[in-house]
Amino acid sequence: MKILLLHVTTLFFLLVLIPSACKAQYPEDKQDEKPVLKLGGALRFNYNLSTWKEDQLERGGDFGFDMFRINAEAAYKGIKLNAELRHYSQGFGGTMLKQGWFQYDFSDQSQIQLGLNQVPFGIQQYNSNNWFFNMTYYVGFEDDHDMGIKYIHDSGRWQWQAAYYKSAEEFVFGLTEPSPNRYSYDVTDRNKENNQLDLKIVRRLGDSLGHELGLSLQGGLLYNIDTEENGNRYAGAMHYEFKADHSHWNIKLQAMFYRFNPEYAFGSDLDYIEMGAYGSNYNVANKGEIYTVGLAYHIPLETRFLQGIDIYNNYGYYNKRLSGFENAHMNVLGALFTAGPMYVYTDAAFGYNHPWLGPEWTNAFTTGTAGETDWHMRFNINLGYYF
Repeated sequence: MKILLLHVTTLFFLLVLIPSACKAQYPEDKQDEKPVLKLGGALRFNYNLSTWKEDQLERGGDFGFDMFRINAEAAYKGIKLNAELRHYSQGFGGTMLKQGWFQYDFSDQSQIQLGLNQVPFGIQQYNSNNWFFNMTYYVGFEDDHDMGIKYIHDSGRWQWQAAYYKSAEEFVFGLTEPSPNRYSYDVTDRNKENNQLDLKIVRRLGDSLGHELGLSLQGGLLYNIDTEENGNRYAGAMHYEFKADHSHWNIKLQAMFYRFNPEYAFGSDLDYIEMGAYGSNYNVANKGEIYTVGLAYHIPLETRFLQGIDIYNNYGYYNKRLSGFENAHMNVLGALFTAGPMYVYTDAAFGYNHPWLGPEWTNAFTTGTAGETDWHMRFNINLGYYF
């Protein structure tokens, strides 16, 4: 009954109260409006060399297919569509929908999105400048996309977003384990995310509105397939970003905490939960804090081939609030080269207790390697043609 009341209250708020308060300013007569369709996409290849893989060092690294994607944007009679379909190799999850939603604009300042849209939490669109994201991505708090409804109001000085998500990316309905073949990290294995609420508020400061101060809150349920009971989860973040048009600098600062409280079967309570994306799962501590810092500088160029270079460094520290769990670090130093439709990321990514940046996969975000952890580095070049 409580869940049903939550559904009804949330949908009433988003679909009735907000639209009526916005007083849509679009003309009623749209008989002459023509449908609009924009198609785009990208093809990317990847080279990497990882210090912990001896066979790869002997080969001098690997170079191969990364991803092919198709983007579609459409609009007709006031209803908009935004979708992105990605195809990776089968080992990284195969074909997946990164995002896809229907949109209606109540005015130039207010819109509503329904479908698989970006969760309003933390610095957006990315809490990073590099190809690897930051630590927040790998526990589901950066560029996360879930199934639900989101309202956005942006008046310039203020922006706020309110959202309700029925579930994460849902592929098979019913009591079925969530698949890790997805773009953004979500709880998987024997638990399913459901009935999540998000609220994000941003205040812009300065003459150019280049300073953004933000607060994000998130709360939801975790349905356990074995016990058929709901646990809960919640998170919060404070964030700051500087990205003025007149400046070449970009600064990102964020501090966040999270808690997962699943309802495991009696006698099998665990202090971690499984999360998955790109075709694989790993374990994540049930509670922790993550602190991230990003600094980037843009160098504009007017040469035949290069139009700009962005130099950046992104650091993330993961403090696991559990005894016996080693903390994790991530630092990415690199540069983005822009050459017409091509974007080339060149990154040196360093990891300490990081599943993607070290030999330990399953428990890097829990116990680590029991006091034997070392820093590891992955040198990565990603070449992408965007059209």
